[in-house]
Amino acid sequence: MSHESNYASDGHDATGRSGRIVELLTTYGERAGNALVYSSAYLAAIAMAEVAIAMVLLSLPPNPAPVVVGLVTFAVYTNDRVADVDTDAVSDPDRAAFVRRHRDSLYVLASMSYGLAVAVAVLGGPVALAVTLLPGVFWVAYAADWVPSLAPRLRRLKEVLVVNSLVVALAWATTLTALPVAFTDAAVTPATAVVFAYFLLRSFVDTEIPNVGDVEADRAIDVSTLPVAFGVPTTRRILYGVDLLTAGIVAAAATVGVLGAGPALALGAGLAYSLVVTGLLGRVDSDTLALAAESGYLVVAAALIGPLLLA
Repeated sequence: MSHESNYASDGHDATGRSGRIVELLTTYGERAGNALVYSSAYLAAIAMAEVAIAMVLLSLPPNPAPVVVGLVTFAVYTNDRVADVDTDAVSDPDRAAFVRRHRDSLYVLASMSYGLAVAVAVLGGPVALAVTLLPGVFWVAYAADWVPSLAPRLRRLKEVLVVNSLVVALAWATTLTALPVAFTDAAVTPATAVVFAYFLLRSFVDTEIPNVGDVEADRAIDVSTLPVAFGVPTTRRILYGVDLLTAGIVAAAATVGVLGAGPALALGAGLAYSLVVTGLLGRVDSDTLALAAESGYLVVAAALIGPLLLA
């Protein structure tokens, strides 16, 4: 009996230890996931994938552009979340709480990230440096209060319908396309224009999708977005149109030989994914949908780079 009792006790201890290990792993896993999402680190990883896509489409050799863009993305979006923490408390209280709790650390990390990005960009020459500084300049123009202070009748770019999303899209499309070209001293070709147009239109869609979940917060601070101005159903139709326009550009580029069939199909897979995500606007949790939309570039990267790795 004593042996049976010991075996039972050992079994309970093992079960208890396993349960505690699972609980700890779950807790730390959730914390790590929250840190990746709330700090914008995951956006940095996606931005690096976008640059890799541009490099493959333009047949550019390996260069530091993905790392620089990743650092800049982390810095810009982290600073934006720190600056908007009060308004984010309405639309995303969990993220706002995380940012408030780690505000100082996030600010330091963002500053260090941009500083490191600039240091690396200097090695690529003046054009690479200028392109690296561009997102920061656009962010100041986009979010800062200096425009209304100079001209009270004017609004921050962030508050102006369509202009707000277009400014963001223009900044990232330029950076994603121009930085790897600058680092490699590559020529600007028709393919460069197609890649720029692709990222411009896709970034516009990806910027408007999260706005669906921010309607109340945006309305409270007088920020005009497509969902605020027109409602979710009309926003869905507009974004369908933007994606279809992008598909038309990709198809035309493939038809005239600017893009190969493989790259065009990879971009088409990403657009098909985007259309599915857009169709779920207003029907699925907004935060989940925003993450899904931003992850669409991973679909393109897998379709584009996967065959190269297997070859």
